[in-house]
Amino acid sequence: MTYMFSARFPRDFRPNRLSRALEARRREGAPILDLTVSNPTRAAFDYPPEIARSFDHPDVLRYDPAPAGLRAARQAVAGYYAARGRRVDPERILLTASTSEAYAYLFKLLTDPGDQVLAPRPSYPLFECLASMESVDVRTYPLFYHGRWAIDLDALAAAVTGRTRALILVNPNNPTGSYLKRAEWELLSRMCRERTIALISDEVFSDYAFGPDQERIATLAGEEECLTFSLSGLSKIAGLPQMKLGWMVVGGPAEPRDQAWERLEWIADTYLSVSTPVQHAAARLLAAGEAVQQQIRRRTSENLQFARQTLAHSCATPLAVEGGWCLTLQVPRVRTEEEWTLDLLSQCGVLVQPGFFYDFESEAFLVVSLLTEPVVFREGLTRATRFLEDGSVQ
Repeated sequence: MTYMFSARFPRDFRPNRLSRALEARRREGAPILDLTVSNPTRAAFDYPPEIARSFDHPDVLRYDPAPAGLRAARQAVAGYYAARGRRVDPERILLTASTSEAYAYLFKLLTDPGDQVLAPRPSYPLFECLASMESVDVRTYPLFYHGRWAIDLDALAAAVTGRTRALILVNPNNPTGSYLKRAEWELLSRMCRERTIALISDEVFSDYAFGPDQERIATLAGEEECLTFSLSGLSKIAGLPQMKLGWMVVGGPAEPRDQAWERLEWIADTYLSVSTPVQHAAARLLAAGEAVQQQIRRRTSENLQFARQTLAHSCATPLAVEGGWCLTLQVPRVRTEEEWTLDLLSQCGVLVQPGFFYDFESEAFLVVSLLTEPVVFREGLTRATRFLEDGSVQ
């Protein structure tokens, strides 16, 4: 019996070679030094007991749906921005179950089937999947590296077509860890305003900068130059992906902003996906999550320092990173990225990610997570460095 399924799905669901090799190693019970950890709840942080107690609220048993989210929760999110020097009206904050859901809402809001959105390259492999589920095409614009990462503004402008409806920024980018700069923002906001393109700013890692920079823009929340949607959530800023609470801040000139808000409320009212308990707990979760965020900042900074010291005189070059949880290593092209990752796993028991997972333009790059437990990170990176140098694990 043959059924017809939507063309939105990938044609091939088979796992890639690295996934198959990893699964085989796990079945054998062989040890793995995993340098790809991205789930903070699996990274041995100390979670304050106040997090569990945050749900002790009398109203969690009462369902009182509000499409944009309960006002108390939106005020808590506004407080998060106020603590970072940004004044955001709670009436411009719309809650979602996740950043991924926020993208789905925005693609519904801004595009028709066959329209296009622009996304950065390299970046996290998410946008094509989310866009395809809305029958939207993704065109990419490159970031280039010249001692630090920057947006190729000429290539971005050339990628715009008559069907471009939105420009996605990931700020800081994942995995490059590069932030939007003021000069870039001035040009991008002007282009988006003149061409009536909406700007989506994914800011989930914005709190994790490794140092100050006066040219950096950490968030577009509160900016009014063009129609803008700033996305974030508890998953990264509080290390609480299991709580499933994200949000978007809607900004821009009054008329398109208000029209967008009216339609977003209509979409949100259709799904009503955000749970009541997490909304009532939002203020306490944000407050308790500060302790987790401090631990994450400390660990990522220490792991980054160790990586720079360990790789200082090796054939692997750690590329400049401004923030986030990832570190990109440029490695010799004597093997492909796939070969490097497979050999590191089979011969060293070290798991890293190849650059092509993130759509790097050229070979050869490997990506490691700075969130990894220090003892695992140090042993894994030490083994990987030895292997990169001479092909041995000794």
